[in-house]
Amino acid sequence: MHRLYEFFRRHPMLVDGFWAVCLLMMSALWLVGEASYSRPRMAGWQVAAGVTVSVALCCVVWLRRRWPERMLIVAAVAGLLQLAADVFAVVPDFAMLVIVFTVASGRARWASLSALTGAFVGPTLAALRFVPEGDGSTLGNVFFVVFLTVCFLLAWVLGDSLRTRRAYYVQLEERAARLEKEREAQAKVAVAAERARIARELHDVVAHNVSVMVVQADGGAYVLDTAPEQTRQALQTISGTGRQALAEMRRLLGVLRTGEGGEGGEYVPQPGVEQLTDLVEQVRGTGLPVDFRVDGTPRPLPSGVELTAYRIVQEALTNTRKHGGPDAEAVVRLSYGADELGLLAEDDGRGAQAELYEDGGTDGLGHGLIGMRERVGMVGGDLETGPRPGGGFRIRARLPLTGVD
Repeated sequence: MHRLYEFFRRHPMLVDGFWAVCLLMMSALWLVGEASYSRPRMAGWQVAAGVTVSVALCCVVWLRRRWPERMLIVAAVAGLLQLAADVFAVVPDFAMLVIVFTVASGRARWASLSALTGAFVGPTLAALRFVPEGDGSTLGNVFFVVFLTVCFLLAWVLGDSLRTRRAYYVQLEERAARLEKEREAQAKVAVAAERARIARELHDVVAHNVSVMVVQADGGAYVLDTAPEQTRQALQTISGTGRQALAEMRRLLGVLRTGEGGEGGEYVPQPGVEQLTDLVEQVRGTGLPVDFRVDGTPRPLPSGVELTAYRIVQEALTNTRKHGGPDAEAVVRLSYGADELGLLAEDDGRGAQAELYEDGGTDGLGHGLIGMRERVGMVGGDLETGPRPGGGFRIRARLPLTGVD
C-alpha cells in the first residue's frame, strides 16, 4: 500500500486523469439522459455546447497541475460558453472549484486574484442566467447564490492556505541550508585557527628545546676531553630537554589525533606561569644568567593568559641565547596587577635587529615577534618591543585578566 501511495504521489497527473475520466463518464450519462427524454429540454446545438463544455472542464481537471493558469482561462471560457448556450447543471462544473483551489495554491498572484473574483461573480451570473423569473422564491435564489459563493470562497481559502504553508516550508528549508553553510564555514575557520595555534605551539616548542640541545651539544663537544663531568651534565640536559620536547609535541599531536576521532589519552597540560621557574632553570643550565622575579600576589589566571605569558618568555629567552652574545644576561619580571598581568623580558647583549623579527622572525617563517603579537592580540593585550637603552633588546607585554576565558 505504501509503494502504491508513493507511486501516485510521484505521478499526480495519473490521479487527476482518473478523476477527469470519471467526470467525463458522468457527463456522458447526463447527456444521454437529456437526449432520452420524450420532450428534450435542450436543442441539438445546446447538446453540442454541453459536450464541448464537459470535455473542456474534464481537461481542466486533468491538466491543472501542469498548466494551472492556462486551465483557469479554459475554465472561464467554458463557463462563459455555458452561460451563452443556457446549458445548466453540467456535471464537470465541479472542475470550477478544483481550478480555483489549484491557482490559489500556486505562485501566480494574478491567477489567484482572478479566481477570487470569479468566486464572487460566477454564482451571481449563474443565478441570473439559470433561474427563470417568477420561478421560486427570492429567498431560495439568495440561498443558491450564497451557497455557491461560500463553496468557491472555501476552495480559494484552502488553496491560499496551502500556498502559505508551502512558502513557509520553503523558507525553513532555505534557512536550514543557510545555517548548514554557515556552520561549515565556521568549522573551516575554526580548523584554520586551530592549525595556526598548533603551528605557533610547535614553533615555540621546537625553537626553544632544540636551541637548548644545540647549545649543550656544542658545549659538551668543546669540553669532551678536558671536563668529562661537564660533558656528562650537558648530555643529561640534552636528554631531559629532548624528553620535554617530545612530551609537548605528543600533547599537540594528541589534539590532532583526538580531533580526527582517534583515541585520546592523557597528555601533558599546557604550560603556564607556574612552569616559568622550570623554564628559567633550564635556560640557566645552558649558561645564560637569568634574573627572574615575580611581583605582586600570584593568583589563578585564565589559561589563555598563562600560556601566552609562558610562550613570550620562552621566545624571548630563546632569542637571547641565539643573538645576545656569549656575555649576555637576561631579566624576566612577572607583575600581578589588579586587572592585568605585566611581563618584562630583556637582555643586555648585542641583540638582533628588530627588522629581522618584523620581516618574518628569526626562522624566516613569521614566528618571531609576529607570533608574539598574535598571541597577545588573542587575549586582548598590548605588546611593546624594541632595542633597549644601553644595548640589548626589550619585550614588554600587558595581558588583561578580565573578559578573557
